[in-house]
Amino acid sequence: MNKDHIVVATLTWVRDAQEEQLMREAMQHLAELDVPVYITDGGSGKEFIEYLSGFPKFSVFKANEAGVWPQVRQSLQAMDESVRFVLYTEPDKAEFFRSSLKEFILEAPDSDQVGVVLASRSQDAFATFPAFQQHTETTINRCCAEVISRLFDYTYGPFLFNRKLIPYLSSLEKEIGWGWRPFLFCLAHRLGYSVESLAQEVPCPVDQREDDPKERIYRMRQLTQNIQGIVLATTVPVE
Repeated sequence: MNKDHIVVATLTWVRDAQEEQLMREAMQHLAELDVPVYITDGGSGKEFIEYLSGFPKFSVFKANEAGVWPQVRQSLQAMDESVRFVLYTEPDKAEFFRSSLKEFILEAPDSDQVGVVLASRSQDAFATFPAFQQHTETTINRCCAEVISRLFDYTYGPFLFNRKLIPYLSSLEKEIGWGWRPFLFCLAHRLGYSVESLAQEVPCPVDQREDDPKERIYRMRQLTQNIQGIVLATTVPVE
């Protein structure tokens, strides 16, 4: 895929100095892609917002409503309607941005029938993530495969998708949270678009390989939202 055919949509919200440092590094690598980036921020400090705004191709917006889906939706609504594909990503993928992003885009197919191209983890990379995270994400992956009939790693994060799918997201409520992602994947399949995966060697950052009870509850919440998104995609009317 030609990078000139894409824009990036993401969200940010840094809450402490350590998180800000990591996010600055990630955004620096993302800026090196040299494509338009639309960011909706949920309440970071002034200095971080000024840092983001300093990149010429970054458009930064204050969130009208904080939350995963409201922020993503706001970024999508701000984009130029002439774009063919959107690269959605969480903002904390510094290593992916640095080592894999350009190759991922170059290898991605770009026909009009392409619905979604997932950046997925290889089996070895997936095995480096915390055990409970692997458990919940394996469940999500298998539920997506039940609808799409292809077993991929649907849960790493970054993916390209056809802009023609955006109008179908308009009915989603704030509570869908992370479930907007598998909703999009499964709906793309229902509409006859292809859903593809490109495996990446992106191991878990060393400082994220331990979890705790709070993290496990967070993963349970993600699991619930993802299952809701999958189920909704199988029932929502399509034309």
